[in-house]
Amino acid sequence: MSTDLASGLADRKRFRCGGCGNVTRFDVEVVERTRRFVHADLSGAAAVEREEVLAREVVEVVCHWCATGEHVAVEDAPGAVTATEG
Repeated sequence: MSTDLASGLADRKRFRCGGCGNVTRFDVEVVERTRRFVHADLSGAAAVEREEVLAREVVEVVCHWCATGEHVAVEDAPGAVTATEG
């Protein structure tokens, strides 16, 4: 298991709480810098059509059930193929 918490937001990865076993509910505090393409119609209603994450910092990940981030780690999600397997 990894302690690089930012990788827990990637495809085929997930968080796991080593304290209670939770793999589904986490409070994740993230700071992001993004570039967005915003399309506004003539009435002024705007919609984001495309967004690119330029930088992402995971500040904290806390298990929602036991309320601690002390035991949270990142692991491969079920069905994920690792580089050595695939």
